[in-house]
Amino acid sequence: MLIIPDPALVLLIGPAGAGKSTFAAAHFSPVEIVSSDHLRGLLANDPADQTASADAFRILTLMVAGRLKRRLTTVVDATSLRAANRRKYRSLAARHGIPVVAIAFDLSPRAYHDRNRGRTDRVVDEDVVERQIEGMARTMAALPLEGYAALYVLRDPHESIIAKRHGSA
Repeated sequence: MLIIPDPALVLLIGPAGAGKSTFAAAHFSPVEIVSSDHLRGLLANDPADQTASADAFRILTLMVAGRLKRRLTTVVDATSLRAANRRKYRSLAARHGIPVVAIAFDLSPRAYHDRNRGRTDRVVDEDVVERQIEGMARTMAALPLEGYAALYVLRDPHESIIAKRHGSA
C-alpha cells in the first residue's frame, strides 16, 4: 500500500505509456493533478504538441508553486525524468514545508511500448519513448539518493495499487 501524506507533492515518474495519468486519475482528485499533457492541450489544442512544452512547464511550475503555498496536495503528471526538474520541485516543496513523494513506474521496455501503442488519446513516437526508457534507467539509479519523504516503485502495470492518504501536519 502507498501512503501519501496530506498535503504532499507527488511526482509521478516514468516514460510515456507508464500509466502515470491513469494512476493519477484513479487515486487523486482532478484538481490535485497538474498535467504537462493537459497544459500543452490548453496551449496548443494538442497535448502532443511539443512546441508548447516550454510554456506548459512554465505554467506547470507556477501552478505547483501556488498550490504548495496553499498547502494543497499536488500531483505532477509528467515524465519527471530530468534530475534538475525533480530538484526544482523538491525545492519548491521544501520552501513550504511540504513532503515530496516519488512514484516511479519502472516497467519493462516492452510494457512501455505496448501501453503507448494502446493509448486512445495520443501515441508518442517510439523513438521518443525509447529515449525516455534510457532516461528511466538513469533516473531509477538516482531516485534513492534524492531524499524523498517516500519513494514507491511500481513494476507491474496491472497490479492493483491502493493509495492511502493521511494528514501530515
